[in-house]
Amino acid sequence: MSDNPVNDRIQQEIDDQPVVLFMKGTPVFPQCGFSAAVVQVLTLLGVQFKGVDVLADPQIREGIKAFSDWPTIPQLYVKGEFVGGCDIIREMYENGELKQVFTDKGVQTQEPATA
Repeated sequence: MSDNPVNDRIQQEIDDQPVVLFMKGTPVFPQCGFSAAVVQVLTLLGVQFKGVDVLADPQIREGIKAFSDWPTIPQLYVKGEFVGGCDIIREMYENGELKQVFTDKGVQTQEPATA
């Protein structure tokens, strides 16, 4: 444990699940378009993930920005590693890199079958 309890809580969230999305709102009810876009990408890939609602905790909302040294939310972590925010996730999804990240890290994806 560090002397920063907010960082400790963030690290615990990241350590507890293979895929964690720090977002505004919840996966079922995103509270901003950027969070909704990342939820949609993860859903399209069939990835199980945990959403952490930063709106429910102002300390986490500010703390995650310092933790990752990334100024915006949402933020996606896969197996403890920061992957990126909305624009990066969307771009990685479109060019196939995001699915490769999940594959490389042993996270199961399940895209819907196309007709």
